[in-house]
Formats: sequence, structure tokens, C-alpha cells
Amino acid sequence: MKIFQVFKYLTVDPVNLSAKAKYISLLACFCSIFFIAMITRVVSPWPGSPMLVASMGASAIILFFIPGSPLAQPWPFIGGQLVSALVGMFCALNIVDVASAAASAVGGSIALMLIFRCLHPPGAATSLTPVMAGASITHLGYSFVIVPVAVNVIIMFALTIFINRWVMNRPYPNPLPAKKTPQQRHEITEPYHRIGFAEQDFETAIQANDVVIDVTAADLSQIFSRVEHNAFKRLKGNISCAEIMIKDFASFEFGTDIEDAWRLMHEQQLKAVPVTDRARRIIGIITLNDFIKHVDLNVYESFPDKLRGFIRRTTKINAAKPESVGQIMTESVVILSETTHIAELIPLMSTHGHRQIPIVNNERRLVGIVYQANLIAALYNEQIALNYR
Repeated sequence: MKIFQVFKYLTVDPVNLSAKAKYISLLACFCSIFFIAMITRVVSPWPGSPMLVASMGASAIILFFIPGSPLAQPWPFIGGQLVSALVGMFCALNIVDVASAAASAVGGSIALMLIFRCLHPPGAATSLTPVMAGASITHLGYSFVIVPVAVNVIIMFALTIFINRWVMNRPYPNPLPAKKTPQQRHEITEPYHRIGFAEQDFETAIQANDVVIDVTAADLSQIFSRVEHNAFKRLKGNISCAEIMIKDFASFEFGTDIEDAWRLMHEQQLKAVPVTDRARRIIGIITLNDFIKHVDLNVYESFPDKLRGFIRRTTKINAAKPESVGQIMTESVVILSETTHIAELIPLMSTHGHRQIPIVNNERRLVGIVYQANLIAALYNEQIALNYR
């Protein structure tokens, strides 16, 4: 039985890619090595200098098959290759015994890559090249670091960015972790938000595990968010925003008078109202805070007096204050499509504090609004239905 279990490991695919992605990655490896060799031969100032470092083949696999790996990012690739070439040449020139030179080259290159935070496995192979090749490489001296290594690395890096971004449509290099800044209350987007876990939770778990995971915390967070999202949809069914939104709602246009807008919001006790153009496309949102922040307060007048003066319509031709909703509205606003699953509403309302989300159709025209009460009712009714099944 143990023999058959061993064979199971042989059938595990190390790269979880579609057949098309594998073919394109394979073609990318072929093209990159071909162009590196051709360009290096043209730009090399020394006749007879090698066109390629053998470890570029291993780098190509990492860069084109697993570009999201931390080992495939720009600094590990560039720094790892150059540091290793320098260490390898130093050992080849100063250590006579080949075995000792090889061990020192690999150990020294790995140590420096760890120190400079640029670990790239093919770099260790680069460090062995001067030691194992002997005089055919060592006669180049430290120029070996420049040609062919540095030239190979520069060309490979340029091709990696071009092929991954514009041919394979992959994000490379992976973006650095975003600096935590206060989020705006409203922004025009159709976001994908996680439901229960933050990126820092994954970073903490990875550090506590003390093993190398060949994926970033950001990637893990995104994958887990999609798992949560898909699980929620599977359990709750395909409930879209269109099924729970309110179709009879208030909205303003850019030119709506501030006085009329305030009166309507006060009468209907509305805290926010979407603003549209004449084609019913969202251009902003007006909130109670938008009125208040435009009131010029001072110690000589009370707030109610200043607020009434701001809201009251100016009878003169030239106004010294804003007169229309479009002049004081918040231009950024979260919107969702009517076909969006209600799972997208949960983090927006529970975590980000939105009390209402405008809903648009495929032409981005305003067709409804979902309030917190609508979402709660939908989840509550669905749970009741599940309990009676």
C-alpha cells in the first residue's frame, strides 16, 4: 500500500495552471532565453564571452510559471543573481580546491541573499558557474558579473514585465503592501471586499507557522475572500441587489436648489441622497455632512442661524455661496450593479459603515437603493426559509 501512496505523489501537479496558461508560460520561457542569448551576444564588448548563464533557465521557470511567488519579485531576482555571481567569482579566484570553492560559493551566496533579503534559488547555481567552468570563465574576472550576468538579468527582467503584464495579463511585480490610510466614506467603485479576515491576520499566521509559503499574504487573503464569497453564495443562493433594492426613492440632479434638497431630506428624514445627471447616471451623493461642512461658523452667530442662511435661496443675481446640490455634493460614491450578489453588501454596510448603496444597471443608470434594513430583511427571511426546509 505504501508503494501506491508514493505513486500518488508523482501525479500531483506542482503548478495549478490551465493547459493554455502552461503553454503560454512555456512559450514565454523559450522566447525569453532566445532573446537574452541574441541580445547579449550583440551587446557584449568582449569576444568569446558567454551569452548565457545556465541558471537563467531556472529563473525563467520561476518568473513565468509562478510570477506571484516572493522568490520571483524584482529584488530577489536581480539582487540574488548579481550577489551570487560576485560571490561565485570571488571563490573561484581565491579558493584552489574545487569542492571547497563550490561549497563556499553556494553557502556564501545564500548567506548574502538572506542578509540582503533577495533569496532567489537559481542564484546559487550562478555562484557555481565560475567554480565549475574553470579558466574558461575565471579569465573574465569580475567582469563576469556584468557580462553575461547583469546583461542577462536586465533583459530577462524587461521581458518578464512585458510578457507577464501585456501578454499573459498577470500582475507583475506584485504590488507592495498598501500603507494603511483612512478610507474615504464614498468612492466610485465596484469593490471586492473580504467578509471576515484582514491581510494582517494572514501575515501573523504565516510568521507564527515559521515555514516558507510560496505565496504572499495578500494573495492568500484574496483567495480566502473568494472562498468566503463563494460559500456565502452557495448557502444563500443567487440573491442579487435587484431583488432587495427599493425602486421608489429620492434623488437629486446637479442643479437642484440646496433649499429644496434640504427640505426634502428633512421631511423624509434622509441622511444621504444620490445625485445624478439628466441621463440618471450617478455623479455623486449629498449627505447631511455636506451641508454642515459648508457652513462658515464663528463665535458671533449661532449654528442654526448660519445653517438657515446657507440653505436659504439667494434672491440676487450673483450669489456668494453655493446654490445647487452639485456644488456641495461628495463626488465619490460606492455603487453596485443590480446583478451583484448581496454578499458584496455585507462588508460595505457592516465594516465600512454605509447605510445605503445606490444600485445601477448595465448602463450605469440609477435604478434603486439598498438600505441596511433591506439587507437585514433579506438575510432574515432567507434564514427562516432554510429553517423550514
